[in-house]
Amino acid sequence: MSINLYQRIVVKVGTSTLTGGQPSLSVERITDLVQQLVALRNIDCQVVLVSSGAISAGRERLGQPLLPKAVPAKQMLAAVGQPRLMALYDRIFEQLAQPVAQVLLTRGDLTRRRSYLNARHTLLALLDQHIIPIINENDTVATEEIRVGDNDNLSALVANLVEADLLLLLTDQAGLFSADPRTNPQAQLLPEISSAEIPAAVWEAAGANGAQGTGGMHTKLQAAALARQSGVTTVIAAGSEPQVLLRVARGEALGTRLPALVSALESRKRYILSGWDGQARVQVDAGAAAALARGSSLLPVGVAAVHGNFERGDTLAVLDAAGHELARGLANYAAGELRSISGQQSDQITALLGYEYGDEVIHRDHLVLLARPGSAL
Repeated sequence: MSINLYQRIVVKVGTSTLTGGQPSLSVERITDLVQQLVALRNIDCQVVLVSSGAISAGRERLGQPLLPKAVPAKQMLAAVGQPRLMALYDRIFEQLAQPVAQVLLTRGDLTRRRSYLNARHTLLALLDQHIIPIINENDTVATEEIRVGDNDNLSALVANLVEADLLLLLTDQAGLFSADPRTNPQAQLLPEISSAEIPAAVWEAAGANGAQGTGGMHTKLQAAALARQSGVTTVIAAGSEPQVLLRVARGEALGTRLPALVSALESRKRYILSGWDGQARVQVDAGAAAALARGSSLLPVGVAAVHGNFERGDTLAVLDAAGHELARGLANYAAGELRSISGQQSDQITALLGYEYGDEVIHRDHLVLLARPGSAL
């Protein structure tokens, strides 16, 4: 099979992979990763690296101090460690004559239309110039309200942003299992999950977060769920597997593959999918849910409840009566306005607000239906 099976790959590597389970970063592990990335680049495969490890690098520089797990302490460690991590990457990539660029992102960069487009244009320009972007969450300025929370979910947003063919999540396990392999010796590796619904048993088997990073198998499942809704195939595999990047790129069955549920979406709909802040949502009645499934716009008469604060133009999650996510779309009205007109006919909007931005809460042209109802939020 051609090694160019995938033309654009986002590779996410976690702290446990970069350290090999040790307290400090492993130069040997990072060198091996870099060599594989450059090998892909040399056969005209565009690659983006989403890398954890800044906090671990900070701890190493400061002599492994015992610090509280509060956000400021993590931000301090990231501020110390990020330039060290990037310097290490740059030195190893330079030995192979491969230019790289550092890109630090927060959720806010991917939820505001202008900054989303700026980030997209920058990354695509780097790829066009054969430069490998190295991305990390901007831990030094992110807060609990705006931070993505882990680089797994960030990598899915980046894969969506650059319209990648493949998201490769490298971890310290061989892939997804039928049960938690750390506690159940009968657990079986799942080579592929092709069903639209990720089985509940797989979510349960995901287990707790890793000791050194903020992610875990649960966040990798979250990332895969978002990526495949965006038309991106996801593979979860062991970072210690020899030549894992090249073998997956050739189409070899390694780890767990979660194929995309839909074809690639146009740029605006990709923005809508990744632009949700995790809070802004509306709940709709059964009639509105059925109308959405038929391709209609969301009208105020079908809105049963409004949750969160948002402005006009922000991304909303649309939930059914049971709390399952049906769609995401751009709001025509801010939260306060929508609370005033919810449950009302569209011809009453002007009377209730004194103005109107259209008959729809979300126009069908600015709405992305999900391939299946998501998990209750």
